[in-house]
Amino acid sequence: MGDRRLNRRPLGRTGLEVSEIGFGAWGIGGAQWIGATDDESLRALHRAVDLGLNFIDTALAYGKGQSERLIGRLLKERKGEGIVVATKVPPKNLVWPASKDVPVRETFPATHIERMCEKSLKNLDLERLDLLQLHVWQDAYLDQDGWRDALLGLKKAGKVRLLGISVGEHDADSALRAASSGLFDAMQILYNIFEQRPADRLLPLCQAHGLGVLARVPFDEGGLTGLITPDTTFPEGDFRTGYFGGERRRQVFERCEALKKLLDGEAKSLTELALRFCLSHEAVSTVIPGMRRTGRVEENCAVGDGRRLSPGLLATLKQHAWPRNFYEGDT
Repeated sequence: MGDRRLNRRPLGRTGLEVSEIGFGAWGIGGAQWIGATDDESLRALHRAVDLGLNFIDTALAYGKGQSERLIGRLLKERKGEGIVVATKVPPKNLVWPASKDVPVRETFPATHIERMCEKSLKNLDLERLDLLQLHVWQDAYLDQDGWRDALLGLKKAGKVRLLGISVGEHDADSALRAASSGLFDAMQILYNIFEQRPADRLLPLCQAHGLGVLARVPFDEGGLTGLITPDTTFPEGDFRTGYFGGERRRQVFERCEALKKLLDGEAKSLTELALRFCLSHEAVSTVIPGMRRTGRVEENCAVGDGRRLSPGLLATLKQHAWPRNFYEGDT
């Protein structure tokens, strides 16, 4: 059993308590993020649990199920330690993010949701998923049929405990109606120092309706680590080549240099500042940075001590917001 040092928070009104730092498991799938090895990934997962981390977020699409299968091995070896696992149903058309003009029957038909749930259960070697999320979202889905009955049916059948959605990149307002619908237990939201727009309306709404909030991409896909420079290169096939294409590496570098001037006793590194920023919002249940190595696990988990940034520093960080959409090419 681990020495549960990580502070825990309620996952909304679900009755679950989750560690402030969760494990974002995209990278351990071995695709898109190049360089992960299964042995190293498993060591990182075990180290996280040793430190008290009890929340892992994965998806069927991460490495075509490889991320889920690795987590399944972890769960078998750490049985009885109360690890909460969230996974996601990929859109049938395999397009991220979802297009507004594509109906839900092409992304999440009922039979597809049910079939993907069964695959995730098999990969994770579980009889019930803690949290099943739709991997993309559009507001119009609420007015269309099929997907809703499938999700509620899985919940009624005992194959899924909780339901959620992964809100579109830089499009927090697309989930406002969903947050008020009563259908979901949790929302996964892109939220970080650069992308602060969810705090305007969506995060308060989630808090008002008792939804658990998973804050994803706290490091802006690595931009807020301070490690991206104008000369940074990535391995062939790594998605960050496009994400930080053109002038984006220079822009990120300059903005991080400005943020470094704020480091003091409240945060000694950019990664600590980035994680504490997310955790300083009362609506956030857990932050799920991507992790593949034990060193990064230890660094990130050390931030989950319950301490928030001061109001003064948070007010200063508001000035560092950077509204844009790297996924659509805006800078």
